[in-house]
Amino acid sequence: MTPNSAPAIVAEPDDFETALTQLVRRVLPGVRGLDKLVRLSGGASQETWAFDAVGASTPHLLILRRSPPSYTAPFRAAGIETEAILMQLAYEAGVPSPLVRHVLEPADNLGRGFLMDRVEGETIPRKILRDEAFAKIRPQLAFQLGGVLARIHAIDNAKLPKLRHVTARGELAELKAAYKKDGQPRPVLDVAFRWLEERAPKDTDELTLVHGDFRHGNLMIGPDGVRAVLDWELAHTGDPMEDLGWVCTNSWRFGQIDKPVGGFGEVADLIAGYRDAGGKSADVDRIKYWETFGSLRWGVMCLGMLARFTSGEDRSVERAVIARRASENEIDLLRLLAPRR
Repeated sequence: MTPNSAPAIVAEPDDFETALTQLVRRVLPGVRGLDKLVRLSGGASQETWAFDAVGASTPHLLILRRSPPSYTAPFRAAGIETEAILMQLAYEAGVPSPLVRHVLEPADNLGRGFLMDRVEGETIPRKILRDEAFAKIRPQLAFQLGGVLARIHAIDNAKLPKLRHVTARGELAELKAAYKKDGQPRPVLDVAFRWLEERAPKDTDELTLVHGDFRHGNLMIGPDGVRAVLDWELAHTGDPMEDLGWVCTNSWRFGQIDKPVGGFGEVADLIAGYRDAGGKSADVDRIKYWETFGSLRWGVMCLGMLARFTSGEDRSVERAVIARRASENEIDLLRLLAPRR
């Protein structure tokens, strides 16, 4: 699964299903055609297509994840071929992950992307946090997620493709530059920047693969627990506690603020699951640091959306609604930096 840097020729819409059918026939002998081909909602940058490959005794349930023809990856993005490599490494390491069947090549006439098995489950936070189908598993999810993260962080660095290396100070500098550029000063965010700069952890020897966006929406959950970790676009190397802090950020609790881990669990259970699966360390102070960092990062991102909306660059209702959440992050930061006893 070597990343392909050659320019890709993308099938025209009328030829898309034909090209995809030909590819699946090559990858999975015995397949005659496709059924139930549908583009899924969700995913702001990449296309996700679900379909059944039929003809064999049992249909293969598959997903095609690919970059749109006009897509330009941000500098933070690992690249879609690198995502495929990371998902396969995760699968081999025992992380809940779909099996990657094929990475697209120019001859496939489908652009850039990869083909993988389809995992059934739920990613919508509201359903995971409220539906009766998940009632029994919710108390166990924090422990499970700790174990999943330990296995991700244990993947051998020598096997990893080339990834960005992230430090707290480096990320803070980039975040502050974006904050200043957007010109939306907020005193609470200024205080948070100073707090984080003064307490930034040193770049230690414990550097691992970091998923980078381990949270609701990127976790496929079933009544039996975690079924798949998705969307490795922001993966990098760095402090493993970043992943634990991000999943605890209040923005991903969706109203269940008394359950720090995703709105369903406790930090103690997350740490217990991490240690039980062989995690080398789980530092509570570093987790809080990265949780605070997460609230600041999301606040700055919301202000960036506000800047694009007010400038007229993007006048969508969705952009405006998300931009309003900057104030929520100010409240979260105050709760973290000056908690009431």
